[in-house]
Amino acid sequence: RLGGASKGFKLLKKKRDALKSRFQALLKDIVDTKLKVGQSLKDGAFALAKAHYASSGSDIASSIVERAKKPSVTTKMYPDNVAGVSIPVFKLLRNSSQEAIAHTMGVGSGGAVLNATRETYLKAVECIVQLASLQTAFHTLDEEIKMTSRRVNALEYVLIPRIEDIIHYITQEMDEQAREEFFRVKKVVEKKKLKLAKEKELAEKNQAAAIDAPSILQKKDADIVF
Repeated sequence: RLGGASKGFKLLKKKRDALKSRFQALLKDIVDTKLKVGQSLKDGAFALAKAHYASSGSDIASSIVERAKKPSVTTKMYPDNVAGVSIPVFKLLRNSSQEAIAHTMGVGSGGAVLNATRETYLKAVECIVQLASLQTAFHTLDEEIKMTSRRVNALEYVLIPRIEDIIHYITQEMDEQAREEFFRVKKVVEKKKLKLAKEKELAEKNQAAAIDAPSILQKKDADIVF
């Protein structure tokens, strides 16, 4: 169990480090993309002002809304994987067949300016979609890093020390039992040796007593004359 917990701790720590590395890279990309979004929106606003000026004050917004039946630009979500974490990635899809109507707008007055404005805002939309994708990935990684860090800390400071304490306690108990068993066997051996020594001593005393006993043949009977 300790080996499994240690292996899981190492794997989770590597995962957290990989997520943090990607997290830092995303942070830099988000800052750069935000600057691009701000600049592209400024360019779009300036291009729109030029389009209004070129169209001689006509209402461009109503004309565009009237002609736009289906969107020519859509977004689609694709999954990405970072250290086992699924991250949504948004991609901008452009349908050229739906753009034919937009190219005929403003033919009489400022058509080129309108198309330039459209392209400028399209670049701004691309930056916005990219920013949305980066911020979604940033938020997803942030939550995953927090959860992985909690798991790593739980393994490092709670579970693994608890298992090590249990192992230490069991080892101490087993050592204590081994010492008690050794002491008991030693006592049994000592008692057995003492008993054998006493039995040997008693046997030697009996043997010595049998040798020193007087023989009945050495006594002279008064009735017998030789």
